[in-house]
Amino acid sequence: MATANKARVARRPLRKGPPAVQREAAETRAAILQAAMREFAEEGIAGARMEAIADAAGVNKALLHYYFDDKERLYGEALDHVFATLSRRVLQVLERDLPPREKIMAYAGAHFDFIAASPIYPRLVQREMMRAGRHGSPHMRRIGERYLRPVFARVVALLRQGMASGQFRQVDAENFVVSLIAMNVFYFSSAPMMAIVSRRNPLTAQRIADRKAAVMDVVAATLFPSGAAAAKDAGPARRASK
Repeated sequence: MATANKARVARRPLRKGPPAVQREAAETRAAILQAAMREFAEEGIAGARMEAIADAAGVNKALLHYYFDDKERLYGEALDHVFATLSRRVLQVLERDLPPREKIMAYAGAHFDFIAASPIYPRLVQREMMRAGRHGSPHMRRIGERYLRPVFARVVALLRQGMASGQFRQVDAENFVVSLIAMNVFYFSSAPMMAIVSRRNPLTAQRIADRKAAVMDVVAATLFPSGAAAAKDAGPARRASK
C-alpha cells in the first residue's frame, strides 16, 4: 500500500526543451495546483470537478491530464504542496540560532503567517482530516510522516529545552503544540461563522494583526514564568518571527 501511495503522487517530469519551454511548463503546473487547491478546499475531493480546475487554471482538460493522471493524484499533490511549504517555512525558523523564548515565539508567528497568507489551506486540510476519519485516506500517513512529524519533534524538543533551562514553565509539551496549532488554524477555518457571531469581517488586515497579537500573548503568558517577563519578551520575539 505504501509503495502504491508513493507511486500515485510521484511527479510527472516537466516537458523537456529550451529553458523558456520548461519555465512555461512549470508555470502551467503551478497554475493547475493553485486552482486545484481552491476547488478541493471548496468542494472536497468528492465534489471537485477536473473541468472546473482546468477552467480556473486556464488550460484544457487534455493538458491537465498530461500533468495529473486523475483527480486523486492531483489532490495528493495539492496536499503535498501545502504541507511541504508549511514544513519548509517553519523549519527555517526552528533552525535559527535563537534562545528558546525567541525561537518559540518566532515559530508561533511563522505558523500563523503561513495560515494567514492563504485562508483556503485550513479548509483543505480540514476536509482531508474528515475524509481520513470516515473512509480512510491514501495520503494521511505520508503527510504525517514526511512533513508533520519532523516539525512536531523539533517543537517538542524546543519546549523541553526551554523547560529544562528554566526559561519556560512546566507544561505538557505535546499538548501545547497541538493547542498552539489549533489557535492559529481554527481562527481561519471558522472565519465564516465568526463573521456572523462578531458582525465583523475577521479577515481584514487589522483583524488578522489583532488575532496574531492575541495568539502571541497567549503563548508568552502560558510559557514564560513571569507575566512581566512575558510581556517584555513578546516584542523582540514577534520581531524575530518576521
